[in-house]
Amino acid sequence: MTVYEATVAKIRELPEPLIQEVSDFVDFLQMKSDSTRWQLWMLFAEALEIAESDFADYLSNLEDYENRLARREIKW
Repeated sequence: MTVYEATVAKIRELPEPLIQEVSDFVDFLQMKSDSTRWQLWMLFAEALEIAESDFADYLSNLEDYENRLARREIKW
């Protein structure tokens, strides 16, 4: 049995939700092998990380502001 055949046999035994994960992983591998798509993915991932970190700071500052308002340390 080849690696291909063994892999297909294993996939056939999986429940549907896990087959979806395998399909997603295959999509990832195909994208990774296409250098242009991989570079775009990495740029997107980097931009997402920056956006999320900036948003986390915003939420932290907002919570601090709301707490200070509640303690009447500042006025609205």
